[in-house]
Amino acid sequence: MLRELDRNLWVAEQPLRYFGLSVGTRMTIVRLADGELALISPIQISDAVVSQLDKLGAVKHIIAPNLYHYLFVDHVKAIYPNATLWAAPGLEAKKPELSIDQIIGGHTTNGWAGLETVFFDGFRTIGLSGFDALNECVFFHAASHTLILTDTAFHFDDSFPIITQLATRVLGGYKRLSPSILERIATTEKEKVRKSVEKVLTWDFERVIMAHGSIINSNGKEQFKRGYDQFLG
Repeated sequence: MLRELDRNLWVAEQPLRYFGLSVGTRMTIVRLADGELALISPIQISDAVVSQLDKLGAVKHIIAPNLYHYLFVDHVKAIYPNATLWAAPGLEAKKPELSIDQIIGGHTTNGWAGLETVFFDGFRTIGLSGFDALNECVFFHAASHTLILTDTAFHFDDSFPIITQLATRVLGGYKRLSPSILERIATTEKEKVRKSVEKVLTWDFERVIMAHGSIINSNGKEQFKRGYDQFLG
């Protein structure tokens, strides 16, 4: 079911296990200034969620924000065939079978009224195939002062199972908004990441939504900055 966070801003969540850990995953729904809905990092939505979305407005944008969060985009595209499926750069090569309509541009708004994006350049992660580019686009919803991330930072707390808490104490992201040690090891182009972080920090945000972890509702900008201190120098 949808959970309202602010005016024109909602999330929907579902269980997810990664490397054996219960980390959950989250879709963010933004009602744009023109009234259209954008779904960022879609989950497998139920009939009940579809009914809720249809009451909020017309779903016109389905966004796969990086090279990992694409599992349910075709499922959602089948429900909303007239919506534009946007993908992070490189996903069209990684998953050519997806029905991608547009590639997200580097530093443009892509026509999303009230929603800005920055390509988080240089950031990598350790995946099943080794050191992988993440190619993540991060978003800013100015009206609600909200930064929307996917896998560039995590924030786990005591609401997660004890094994997840213990693991993230070691890996990073436990009660701190930050990348995990996996990303810190895999990311070698630190200057590119620094420039990306500096662009994000030009935005005026308090809340931070991430795909995995607990949402931060206040002081998010300072917490994001602290989490990336290694890259900022």
